[in-house]
Amino acid sequence: MQDTILSIAGRSGLYKLLTRGTARIIVEALDESHRRFPASPRDRITSLNDVTMYSETDDVPLMDVFQNICNALDGKPSPLNHKTATPEELSDFMATALPDYDRDRVRQSDIKKLLQWYNVLIAAGYTAFSETKEADGEEA
Repeated sequence: MQDTILSIAGRSGLYKLLTRGTARIIVEALDESHRRFPASPRDRITSLNDVTMYSETDDVPLMDVFQNICNALDGKPSPLNHKTATPEELSDFMATALPDYDRDRVRQSDIKKLLQWYNVLIAAGYTAFSETKEADGEEA
């Protein structure tokens, strides 16, 4: 799941990688439209697996942050709206997601994007974000 969920600069929402070609990839929107379209190398495409968040100690993978939120909210969408949430609500939400996040480098717009992406992923049916934790649980 981690390598197939993408963000495309200039487009809102998240996308699922369907197939790869020689000069483009085919993606599908994770929203209710499920619209498919080609994305080319000139589009700035980022896998969510490559994204990290600043913390006081070390950068934390975004999937681990999503897993923390999912655990705190029991796999339910966040009750906050990323468009209307106050700075205090965003700060409290981020403290739940990553208690030691770097308050100087993580901006409110980053927290809003995190909130928006989390709700999109939950609405699309994703609840297991961190595969390393699942693998550890299977070994025990």
